[in-house]
Amino acid sequence: MSDMAVTRELFDQVMVPNYAPSKSIPVRGLGARVWDQQDKEFIDFAGGIAVNCLGHCHPALVNALKEQGEKLWHLSNVWTNEPALRLGKKLVDATFAERVYFCNSGAEANEAALKLARRYAIEHFNAEKTQIIAFKQGFHGRTFFTVTVGGQAAYSDGFGPKPADVDHVPYNDLEALKAMISDRTCAVVMEPLQGEGGIISPEPGFVKAVRELCDQHNALLVFDEVQTGVGRTGALYAYMETGVTPDILTSAKALGGGFPIGAMLTRADIAASLKPGTHGSTYGGNPLACAVAEAAFDTVNTPDVLAGVKEREGWYREELEKINAKYGCFSEVRGKGLLLGCVLNEQFAGRAKDFLQASSEEGLMVLVAGANVVRFAPSLVITREEVLEGLARFERAVARVVNG
Repeated sequence: MSDMAVTRELFDQVMVPNYAPSKSIPVRGLGARVWDQQDKEFIDFAGGIAVNCLGHCHPALVNALKEQGEKLWHLSNVWTNEPALRLGKKLVDATFAERVYFCNSGAEANEAALKLARRYAIEHFNAEKTQIIAFKQGFHGRTFFTVTVGGQAAYSDGFGPKPADVDHVPYNDLEALKAMISDRTCAVVMEPLQGEGGIISPEPGFVKAVRELCDQHNALLVFDEVQTGVGRTGALYAYMETGVTPDILTSAKALGGGFPIGAMLTRADIAASLKPGTHGSTYGGNPLACAVAEAAFDTVNTPDVLAGVKEREGWYREELEKINAKYGCFSEVRGKGLLLGCVLNEQFAGRAKDFLQASSEEGLMVLVAGANVVRFAPSLVITREEVLEGLARFERAVARVVNG
């Protein structure tokens, strides 16, 4: 098999066409740099969509994987395992949570959170308390339940009848939420900073007001921190800087530093509704995944790394301001920590993909968040040299687009 010629054309021959990947095929990475089959170097400002929180092949993660790989790969949940329990204890000790459920992805963490919220409400109140309220432009995963709760109909339309009793209001619109919420509401689901929806931060006081409305109506507040969690905004979890504690929190992406893992965190009284047999995941709590995630967690959850995220945000903002002063294509740079979005102004509206493509040609990996936002979600420990080199490439990409 190793003699097989692997080309981009092979993708079209063997893969389901739901992705349209770049022509370039990356084959190795180190830190914030990646090389493709032709040995072209890229600076990685995408981080696998906010996943590679410690860059590529970080020694702590490589060592954890090698060490655990010699011990135990997988057990069913008929047994537990040491890495899962160690990671669970660390998550509980570092957050509001008292109980953890492990799975493999953000969508699965959100699926578990939604099922738990419904189950809890039905058990503690009544069978009619099933309404879930979420926010327009939100994103919570691609299972049918989570994609329905996500506030982008384009992702959930066309698959037949959707899970019922899910309603959406605009993000930051408190009056709309007040009009929608009632004693039938079992949960309000929100990102403390919208990622896929365009890097939208909550307005001052909004998150606290949502918490108060949930309390008034005995609804659970679910924070989707799949993208904002594990240091991304400069706090271990973004809720820690809102003055608000959620009832349920979901985590994935950066949690494993590149190894697939997700987690749902909650209080013991809420967790009690998921009794044995009510929910599960074959790979959830897998020893390999939990060992790598523990190493990632230990590395990120330090004052130096978390403070370093805010310092790096400053590097980006300073250089992006210079680029924009020269080329005048962004209306603002939004976001927090190392989840940043360059918002295109009217002149370049709808052209985020052009900036992504030009960046790729210049040897830079970036993301988009909708048609009008170029998104950066780099390694939390990216060096100043890598940031400056990457932004020099970004400037050349911007010049390509602006000068046509």
